[in-house]
Amino acid sequence: MSDNDVRRDLIRKTWEAAWDRGEVDALDELLSPGYRRIESGGAEHDRDQFKASIVSTRSAFPNLTTVVDEIVVESDRAAIRWHSSGAHTGSFLGVPATNRSVAVNGATFARFRDDRIVEESVTWDPRALLTALGIVAVGQDR
Repeated sequence: MSDNDVRRDLIRKTWEAAWDRGEVDALDELLSPGYRRIESGGAEHDRDQFKASIVSTRSAFPNLTTVVDEIVVESDRAAIRWHSSGAHTGSFLGVPATNRSVAVNGATFARFRDDRIVEESVTWDPRALLTALGIVAVGQDR
């Protein structure tokens, strides 16, 4: 098995544990202690903050599932295309449960150092989530 295959399998296994089952400590096998995550809006998170965000998201969407649609690994870089869905049954970012089903998708671009990810840039459309929750009306201007 090549290094690229090992990395691809580790990403898939770790994401499934963290996002689908809430086993966020599984991320310690994939993410370096100095890990940095940069969201589309510019927010940055370290590994512990990222774990806490998954726990918070899963609290609001306990049946959340995340599907890794595609992983491309080349050298020290990885591109991950994914989509997630779940029902909003708990408070999320101060928004009480709406019991609506939501679906979002995005892409994560990662950089490895040795066998761990040191940095990720994530792009997704948070307005799609807010629209699905009924917080932002479709076509509403900012």
